[in-house]
Amino acid sequence: MKLVLNKTVALIGMMGAGKTAVGKAIAARLRAPFIDSDSEIERAANMSIAEIFERDGEAFFREKESQIIKRLIEGEKCILSTGGGAFLAEHNRRLIHEKGASVWLNAGLDVLWGRVKNNPSRPLLQTENPFQALSKLYSERKSIYALADLSVESGAQISVDDMADKVILNLLNRPDILERQDG
Repeated sequence: MKLVLNKTVALIGMMGAGKTAVGKAIAARLRAPFIDSDSEIERAANMSIAEIFERDGEAFFREKESQIIKRLIEGEKCILSTGGGAFLAEHNRRLIHEKGASVWLNAGLDVLWGRVKNNPSRPLLQTENPFQALSKLYSERKSIYALADLSVESGAQISVDDMADKVILNLLNRPDILERQDG
């Protein structure tokens, strides 16, 4: 029996939720391509996300992010890791819902902080009080992330492999997204 991906799966959630690590593990299990939208943006701009934010601002970055997501969601079916703010834009949510499926990797604030607090590559946390900045983003974004097609709870004690398995089990409840096929 094999698993067939019928739609691109866009992983959404806060920075530190595990979208990239879990996405790579899911893609490996499904033998599907894995694409990170932030990496695609960096490659196209030939600079880091932090450099884009600094030079061109967040609005410019969000515009490029939307263009990349549109291209990827309309391309080959894949596991797509999106930036933490990508799902906030209504046009991105609509596009992902119409042409793919969104999965919220739902991790609590303490888990997220433990994963990102020592990472200088997070432009939105480059403030005097990064925990407060993360907490504010979390509060602002949580209700929008809850609009995802599926939500999978994460935690500090859940390994990347276990989280990938949890996501796949949830996807299998949606044969329009992922289905088992004989042979």
